[in-house]
Amino acid sequence: MSNRVLLVHGLWMRSFSMLWLANRLRGQGFDTELFGYYSLLQDTDEIIARLAGALQEHPGSHVVAHSLGGLLSLRAAEQVGVENIGRIVCLGSPLAGSQAAASIVSKIPAGATLVGHNRALLAAGIGQIPAGLQVGAVAGCVPRGLGGVVAHFACEHDGTVAIPETRVPGLTDHVVVHASHTGLLFSDAAAHRTTEFLREGRFEHAVEAGAV
Repeated sequence: MSNRVLLVHGLWMRSFSMLWLANRLRGQGFDTELFGYYSLLQDTDEIIARLAGALQEHPGSHVVAHSLGGLLSLRAAEQVGVENIGRIVCLGSPLAGSQAAASIVSKIPAGATLVGHNRALLAAGIGQIPAGLQVGAVAGCVPRGLGGVVAHFACEHDGTVAIPETRVPGLTDHVVVHASHTGLLFSDAAAHRTTEFLREGRFEHAVEAGAV
């Protein structure tokens, strides 16, 4: 299996937001590359096409994606074909759809502009994981962020995405770490779990005392 990992950022961020995590993975022996896009200005199909092209250049590459990046990566994997993709780790990705994004669009003036052209994908999620694709989801449980204020979650969340929103049918594995939505990018626990899944294709739940 390939040792290459493509890192894909989320909404309102740029590729350098994944640099800390990329350095951690590089320290574990992975060959990392950052994928950047304009999350507010670029059309969803345009981003997915570019991402699919990047994956096709190096068949078998793994993907580590944060938030919206996870949704885009899974759509790109469908285009490339699951047999040409390694394992995918989604960090705080609203795979089942984002209540926070929908609330920002409906409750805040110019909310649609704040969420950008990817709002339809964020609202709908991906439904289920494509058959044959190994996907691990890492969710956060520290409720610190604007999204939680706007969405008024009635369940555990990371300040932007609720834990139930990170689960969809077909996930290979799922784990919760003590981090906020943005904090997942700088969390030792999230980095450890990411490395674990890339290597083993699963999470070791026996050592995750806080998993729910």
